[in-house]
Amino acid sequence: MLVDRLWPRGVAKADARIDAWPKEVAPSDALRKAFHAGELGWGEFRRRYLGELRPHRETLRPLAERAARERVTLVFAAKDERHNNAVVLAQYLAMLDSGARH
Repeated sequence: MLVDRLWPRGVAKADARIDAWPKEVAPSDALRKAFHAGELGWGEFRRRYLGELRPHRETLRPLAERAARERVTLVFAAKDERHNNAVVLAQYLAMLDSGARH
């Protein structure tokens, strides 16, 4: 699943093995640009992105449950593997699933 709002440069859609591209759960353009420009630190980006995800809670719940049962690969274009929207989204999905089981 591609979790960026923009398709990665240099990747042909026909060649990519992407099953879904839910653009609505990607960070807003303003948030993405501010983070990449260095205007926001990781903690602030994470906090704001979690705020953007909250309205999609029920839409994301089935994905969270699926991710608890099987491997779901979140594809992203960021160079930093530890500080990107896919990391935050994965944490959010795990939180949604754990909340559903309690």
